[in-house]
Amino acid sequence: MRRRKLYGYNGSGRSPKALTLKWFQEHGYTAIPPTGPLPVTVPGAVDGWFALHERFGKLPMKDVLVPTVAYAREGFPVSELVAYYWNLSVPRLEKYPGFTEQFTLAGKAPAKGEIWKNAHLANTLEALGKGGRDAFYKGRIAHVIADYVKAQGGFLAYEDLAAHKGEWVEPVSTNYRGYDVWELPPNGQGLAALQMLNILEGYDFSKIPFGSAEHVHLFVEAKKLAFEDRAKFYADPAFAKAPVDWLVSKQYAAERRRLISPDKAMKAVEPGTHKLDGDTIYLTAADQWGNMVSLIQSNYRGMGSGMAPPGLGFILQDRGEMFVLKEGHANTFEPGKRPFHTIIPAFITKDGAPWLSFGVMGGDMQPQGHVEIVMNLIDFGMGLQEAGDAPRIQHEGSTEPTGQGTAMRDGGEVNLETGFPYETIRALMRKGHRVVFAD
Repeated sequence: MRRRKLYGYNGSGRSPKALTLKWFQEHGYTAIPPTGPLPVTVPGAVDGWFALHERFGKLPMKDVLVPTVAYAREGFPVSELVAYYWNLSVPRLEKYPGFTEQFTLAGKAPAKGEIWKNAHLANTLEALGKGGRDAFYKGRIAHVIADYVKAQGGFLAYEDLAAHKGEWVEPVSTNYRGYDVWELPPNGQGLAALQMLNILEGYDFSKIPFGSAEHVHLFVEAKKLAFEDRAKFYADPAFAKAPVDWLVSKQYAAERRRLISPDKAMKAVEPGTHKLDGDTIYLTAADQWGNMVSLIQSNYRGMGSGMAPPGLGFILQDRGEMFVLKEGHANTFEPGKRPFHTIIPAFITKDGAPWLSFGVMGGDMQPQGHVEIVMNLIDFGMGLQEAGDAPRIQHEGSTEPTGQGTAMRDGGEVNLETGFPYETIRALMRKGHRVVFAD
């Protein structure tokens, strides 16, 4: 029987219980470093796989993992783009024990077309197929991870891994011109896409051409408004409860929309005022029974922390870098807390039925990319392939939820991919936007 219900799962891991904000302050840190043992939080991907499999899976997990094990053991030719970024990562991460031994070929990144094999990862995946999630969080693998991180001066302990559990969460939605767009609640940034859509819904894009200065201007201004709220409110709800219903309400969107000038770019934006009560991959798939999955996971920032526990064939993520090292912020570092996450899967339903499972990769670009896909499909009438191929807009420079940098005071900059007419670019500059070409 089809349940016609959307489920959400947050598998993100928490910070080490033994590490405190006071420790960072006493050791002179103003921000958590991007690599090494300190940004490592509990890896949550494995738990997420098994939680989804337990609820919706049909085949034994051992069988599900067989093709992946084969790729790891027998190898595959490395693609050009992966080879390029892998080569950039080696000089940054080769100083960490375990990295060079497990993620280079004689000290070098694999070249385009070279066969890459990872027997250690194959062994780890086979252990998961036999022993389940507890083989990772409570068995030998957990001890290897904990001992390695401790030896590198980190704090992630066996007890942190053994205590980990993700949680089923209720997805959050807004209706955009008759389509329900769904995101996961914080500690991710999916709400930003919903907030942007709510603001943009107040404009008639049937009269605003794709790629026009008005289209790009309104998109960028909506992003600026949503991202200031992102910087202030989005965090682990177990520690800082975000006013989700208020943030995605149509009334609040109308208030924010009034801040947008049709002719002038905003240089600085304040977040909304509310009294509170207290390396990425994206995958989507569907099966013959009508089940659909929208899944995203990441070890963040180009091969993660560089921490490669011996003999396991993977690198630990560095998501803890996203914490704030000052008191009073929603995303302040605390023991056992989940950091702000950029990774967000998405879904669209129409009249209660599945319409689209989708997502994009790329840090701060993800909410922007979600909104662009939705607008391209609904506002501009594009087909699915066309919507993904259309030139993209990316605004950079908003206040960050990590507390790093300063609040936006110069309006940031607008990155445009090739394909926008020069008439649009010149009109945007006249409105006060600083426009640059994306690489």
